[in-house]
Amino acid sequence: MSVQRGSIARLDPIAVGLVLGWIADELVGDPRRGHPVALFGQWAAWVEQRTHRDSRAAGVVTETVVLTPVVALGLATSRLPPAGRAGATAALTWAALGGTSLGREGRAVHGLLVAGDLPGARRRVRNLVGRVTDDLDPDEVARAAIESVAENTSDAVVGTLVWGALLGPLGVVLHRAANTLDAMHGHRTPRYARFGWVAARFDDALGWLPARVTVLVTAVASPLRAREVVRTALRDGRDHPSPNAGPVEAGFAAALGIRLGGRTVYASGVEDRVVMGAGPAPTAVDLPRTVELARRVGIITLVAVVGARHAVRAAPR
Repeated sequence: MSVQRGSIARLDPIAVGLVLGWIADELVGDPRRGHPVALFGQWAAWVEQRTHRDSRAAGVVTETVVLTPVVALGLATSRLPPAGRAGATAALTWAALGGTSLGREGRAVHGLLVAGDLPGARRRVRNLVGRVTDDLDPDEVARAAIESVAENTSDAVVGTLVWGALLGPLGVVLHRAANTLDAMHGHRTPRYARFGWVAARFDDALGWLPARVTVLVTAVASPLRAREVVRTALRDGRDHPSPNAGPVEAGFAAALGIRLGGRTVYASGVEDRVVMGAGPAPTAVDLPRTVELARRVGIITLVAVVGARHAVRAAPR
């Protein structure tokens, strides 16, 4: 019994929590109601209603108020005893991860496209993208879904695991909160152009490292195209309007042997984005391949960050 207890005591609670959170996401996915991220979004919207002004200063005040309880939660759970820290990390990681839901939505869009239900596919892809989908043809719907699966693999999977490994529960909740605030406030619309500036920049800052990790892991997950993945991410990703989504989408395009980017319509206007990759335009058949690649990237990242934490923990001091 003492040997067993000694072995358990040597386990890294953060690594254990990340693994358990991953397993929970695989088995359960996102809850249909009362999702913690949705509750956080309601809190952010409540604050915004009272603090919004057309200025960067108002945005700074708003995000500071919104993030204060998030930081408090992260710091409090980081100070729990090992068992409590592992449990808290598991629960927060499960709430932050989006890999299972991402794959489910990608497969659903694929199924609708294959069945010839273009109106249904246009509606379903809105669960993944913020662009206007009303006039998209089948290949454009597929492209929208593929780009979103790629980008959100970095945001909702790799980012959670990387920041969780680096900062524990605080890293998990802070990164997820920043990503949610960017989705809410980081738009180039009259209401958010100045107010949402800090939310967009904060998300860019926290997303920088996960995006580069995602590119490298995508290369590892696609060994026959590894060099092309890195080369395309460096060449094409830098011309994308997002400093983090660009390299990730370009890397996925190279790994899949397709091209992404091009004309994209948002409520705020039309963007003619850089074309990434040198293959043919994506079609519905590329969606299952994208979902599978995203899953491999997530698994490899989990193994890598857990291994890194154990290596650091075991290193002589």
